[in-house]
Amino acid sequence: MEAFETYQTPLSSRYASKEMAHLFSPANRFYTWRSLWLNLAIAEKELGLPVPEEAIEQMRDNLHLTAEQFEIAAQEEKKRRHDVMAHVHTFGQIAPAAAGIIHLGATSCYVTDNADLIFLRTGLTYLIRSLSVLISRLSAFAAQYRDLPTLGFTHFQPAQLTTVGKRATLWIQELLWDLRNLRRARDDIGFRGVKGTTGTQASFLALFDGDHQKVVQLDNLVTKLCGFEYAYPVTSQTYSRKIDVDVLAPLASLGATAHKIATDIRLLANMKEIEEPFESTQIGSSAMAYKRNPMRSERVCSLARHLMVLHQNAVMTASVQWFERTLDDSANRRITLPEAFLTADIVLSTLQNISEGLVVYPKVIARRIAQELPFMATENVIMALVKAGGDRQEAHEKIRVLSHQAAHQVKQLGLENDLIDRIKNDPYFDPIKGNLDDLLDPKTFIGRAPEQVDEFLKEWVEPALNEKEAQEAIGKGQKVELSV
Repeated sequence: MEAFETYQTPLSSRYASKEMAHLFSPANRFYTWRSLWLNLAIAEKELGLPVPEEAIEQMRDNLHLTAEQFEIAAQEEKKRRHDVMAHVHTFGQIAPAAAGIIHLGATSCYVTDNADLIFLRTGLTYLIRSLSVLISRLSAFAAQYRDLPTLGFTHFQPAQLTTVGKRATLWIQELLWDLRNLRRARDDIGFRGVKGTTGTQASFLALFDGDHQKVVQLDNLVTKLCGFEYAYPVTSQTYSRKIDVDVLAPLASLGATAHKIATDIRLLANMKEIEEPFESTQIGSSAMAYKRNPMRSERVCSLARHLMVLHQNAVMTASVQWFERTLDDSANRRITLPEAFLTADIVLSTLQNISEGLVVYPKVIARRIAQELPFMATENVIMALVKAGGDRQEAHEKIRVLSHQAAHQVKQLGLENDLIDRIKNDPYFDPIKGNLDDLLDPKTFIGRAPEQVDEFLKEWVEPALNEKEAQEAIGKGQKVELSV
């Protein structure tokens, strides 16, 4: 019962993937700290400092923490009031040969900041994979419905026709931009490296008896051991918090895309044209048994708003870092960074679930088109009459009068749009009555929408998803089953 008597964030306990939740877990955080201490010791030994081989072996053999070690670390932190030093002493207890060299020359930010950069880069990799799968799923949907006409909307008022597939490409295009932004952000992340207390590397210069070249080599070697191509050339005690801004910005932008997609689906669900998946035993409302609420899309919108505002935290934190550092960033970042990635992870998995089960109702879509198309077809009717020898102004006036009469039927009496019947019953339109069906074929009103879908998928989506990383993600991608 104890687990149920304390607050748990629903991001990890209810929604997020195990992969992303583990990334920001204490177990992974402190494993990463120990790995960083190990790599520092290896590099210092290689460059001539007196680090025993036994120390390195004991560190390597004890990278993973046990439950008992977590308890020891908690007691150490309670005593020392310092989380990093608590883990230094805990690590030293189980790797006694290394107790005297763990953290040698380093400041706390050597482990905390370098670990955060590892988490940011790895988290972006996870999101890139998920986003690639989502784009693939929606692209299949767009291809399937490339030429299914549907009523377009501007100002949420009926406009020219488009297709269901073409509308989906608008979603996909924004997701492609998000994919580009996430890749850019990930590939741009560097390493803090070994920079010392205020970034001057003074402690390491002392360790190497004033040998500047060895300090440079140490920084480069640890950076490579930790899997980074480069370290930031200059830092303060921390890496610049502007890096967090640059990482969370594309996540916030992804949130905006997700909110727009989910909102469109919610509106379409209201019109009964397209619905998100709905299980046979799912309950839409505790009171109204008939309801099929778009709860997945609503969840996306809810979490996307949270994702969008987290970026502001990073901006504000970066703006108030005095000189070489202050500690007022710490508590904020402990919340903001994991929440941003967990939230983005959930948004993508929920959208994937939606995309894998979207239900389209062509007859409902056709009925709505039939209600609006007669008005949109009036220009075609006028042009056909002119080609048949009629007078354009006279035809325009005839159509204007009949259109107003039909609009009265719809708006004032709540009846169906009977404009076409009125045209068929008016002898003036006898010359073109045989062509009315062709003039009212919805597929003649969708322009190049199907061709645009084909071209977009071939020229833009396929290249983006043909990258090895995307192909592997799509190949491994499983259907997403959501928790409640």
